[in-house]
Amino acid sequence: MADPATQSPYISSSAGGGPSEPGTTPIPAGGRDCKGTSSQSCAVHDLIFWRDVKKTGFVFGTSLIMLLSLAAFSVISVVSYLILALLSVTISFRVYKSVIQAVQKSEEGHPFKAYLDLDITLSSEAFHNYVNDAMVHVNRALKLIIRLFLVEDLVDSLKLAVVMWLMTYVGAVFNGITLLILGELLIFGIPVVYEKYKTQIDHYVGIIRDQTKSIIVKIQAKLPGMVKKKPE
Repeated sequence: MADPATQSPYISSSAGGGPSEPGTTPIPAGGRDCKGTSSQSCAVHDLIFWRDVKKTGFVFGTSLIMLLSLAAFSVISVVSYLILALLSVTISFRVYKSVIQAVQKSEEGHPFKAYLDLDITLSSEAFHNYVNDAMVHVNRALKLIIRLFLVEDLVDSLKLAVVMWLMTYVGAVFNGITLLILGELLIFGIPVVYEKYKTQIDHYVGIIRDQTKSIIVKIQAKLPGMVKKKPE
């Protein structure tokens, strides 16, 4: 049997941990095949798994600086400084290119002409598609809210109550911006750690999930008038 430390870091898309079939593209351990999913989902997946270090680093650094700025200054100040910085860059570049064209007596035209000619109009069909997609999520959220607050399933409603009770303590320690900063650090950090230690993490998560299910089953058996869920 091969030493786990010397095994290939790639796994087959059809068998967990087995060798890849000839002619197929190996998938990194902890990752997933984007075939059959939208290009946006694949882009987000590649971003948080640091597939392109420069691109992810730029997004991570920019968003983190933005959140840290919002933690130190007001939203109006941050937005104003960002717009001023952007205008400073574009105006300086526009003036610089105009001076160069005047000195060289060239007719290159506006330096941002290629971007000014881009068609960025949103068609009515695209707008309706976005609205329809958003409405699917809104309706799903409304259905979930009604189910939880009207106690369709007592255990699920109790879970929400416990989570909200814990969040009162979290809110007493952290504000919203701090939670967003911590959330970003987790989003860009946990996937990489999970990809590296997938086997160990899955083992312990499986143990916790089994114990949680057994506790829920015991609670459901003792609470009267509950709608029992079918076993998965």
